[in-house]
Amino acid sequence: MLRSLPYLIMLICTVVFSQEKKTYKINTIAFYNLENLFDPEDDPKTFDDDRTPNGKDHWTYDIYADKLKNMADAISKIGVDLTKNAPVVLGVAEIENRKVLEDLVNEKVLQSNDYGIAHVDSPDRRGIDVALLYQKALFKLKNIKTHALLLYDHEKENKRMYTRDQLVVSGYLDGDLMHIIVNHWPSRRGGEARSRQKRIQAAIVNKKIIDSLFSIDPYAKIVTMGDFNDEPNSPSIKKILKPKSNQEDVALKGLYNPMIKMTKKGIGSLAWRDSWTLFDQIILSKGLLDTTKGYRYYKAGVFNKDFLTTQKGKYKGYPFRSYSSGQYTGGYSDHFPVYVYLIKEE
Repeated sequence: MLRSLPYLIMLICTVVFSQEKKTYKINTIAFYNLENLFDPEDDPKTFDDDRTPNGKDHWTYDIYADKLKNMADAISKIGVDLTKNAPVVLGVAEIENRKVLEDLVNEKVLQSNDYGIAHVDSPDRRGIDVALLYQKALFKLKNIKTHALLLYDHEKENKRMYTRDQLVVSGYLDGDLMHIIVNHWPSRRGGEARSRQKRIQAAIVNKKIIDSLFSIDPYAKIVTMGDFNDEPNSPSIKKILKPKSNQEDVALKGLYNPMIKMTKKGIGSLAWRDSWTLFDQIILSKGLLDTTKGYRYYKAGVFNKDFLTTQKGKYKGYPFRSYSSGQYTGGYSDHFPVYVYLIKEE
């Protein structure tokens, strides 16, 4: 009987430990193209005339107020099914200036989140920028930096084409240093093939930013997110950034793109001519796949709830955009938000 006692103790310990439940902190990181969130004021330095009360879009203060309310409502719901909290960090695109961001975070439904704003004016001719919102209680800002994308029109004596900067925000999420890059790459205006090189140039800038962060720390926790105006299998993403579709294939200083598998399943963040595209992506570094310490990737998704979706008519099932056929619709955006959940064992 005494001989079997150690084995009995070992068996009991195994059962006890197997019944212990691990608990995790979980937070949402998201990106949302807000579809031309402009204020109605005319900025003489940019081409924002259409989004003014007397402009083509008849963009009044009442419409602006309703658009803000809708955007805030959508943001407040991203990720709450699992986290019971709005995104701790949210990248945004197609915003005009800091003022619209201040108005947005001061909407009643977002006030309790106490969002800080990381924003720098871009040289884009229309005046649209990217920015990052972060919950100040959970994400401690370290620094902000922008990187210009220098493009030139070779058909017009190498005249510079002004577009959005890439915004890099570094800060601490529960002590974890993270680097968030917010992107809005050049559009496909003029056709995908004709405009492709612009996005390849954007990818080269993005890769240089990422490599510079890796040169400081090969295990850096990096998130590059945005409206890339390209899909996961486009040359800019596939050949320049070279993210993997499987976590186990990601090497040190490598990247993982959970959106690759989504696009293969036909999942998209915006629709065009009866087909879905996944321009909105969140790509993660190897450091966010590490299971040994700090926050790590759990899962990703497209936030396509019914209230964000057109419910009837020709565009049923498409994102419920806020402006269509020359008028304000009372909708949200022509893009769905995308998100990832990060978890950390307590």
